[in-house]
Amino acid sequence: MSRIFTVSFASVYPHYVTKVERKGRTKAELDQVIEWLTGFDEAALDAHLAKETTVEDFFADARLNPHAASITGVVCGVRVEDIEDPLMQKVRYLDKLVDELAKGKAMEKVLRG
Repeated sequence: MSRIFTVSFASVYPHYVTKVERKGRTKAELDQVIEWLTGFDEAALDAHLAKETTVEDFFADARLNPHAASITGVVCGVRVEDIEDPLMQKVRYLDKLVDELAKGKAMEKVLRG
């Protein structure tokens, strides 16, 4: 099992916020991306952050967007569409969306609109 699965999502989230804000995007845009992927609205996301839910439980509770499979590309040198572990693939889907947001991609493109 990967160490990332047992880390609290609350400990990872600030790094995502920092990454997108450093590139001129907002926490609200990040939250919109997380909601698109997981189905968690602001209240649900805040609850997971407050409870310090593990990454594994965070994604176990998520209703993954039916269009998530259209997320392709490379994260950490690995093609997300080729990742066999379903949980690791979900983690990398989110990483890829955050990367695209930070790189200034239009929100409609990030959200596969």
